[in-house]
Amino acid sequence: IIQSSGINGQGLFAKQNIPAQENLGITHIKLGEKIIRTPLGGFINHLDNPNCTKSHTFVTNHDNPKIKYDYKQWNLFTIKDIKAGEELTLEYSFYKI
Repeated sequence: IIQSSGINGQGLFAKQNIPAQENLGITHIKLGEKIIRTPLGGFINHLDNPNCTKSHTFVTNHDNPKIKYDYKQWNLFTIKDIKAGEELTLEYSFYKI
């Protein structure tokens, strides 16, 4: 859920306990040179010792030449067990890519 954060403005908080290694969804999509941030990517706050990380995937469709798409997406994963009510955090490194 989104609520007031002690880190900065608003943040993402666990509504229930979340185990480590859980895929929480897409944070960013890169189409060509344009980067689109999802709501998940827009509300997560930075912390030097975070409880989440992101991982990217390059997605392409070469099976049907009539439908062409290539894009890169980043998903948010927990790296620690997170308790209900705890803020989800990420070490900001996205723009260092």
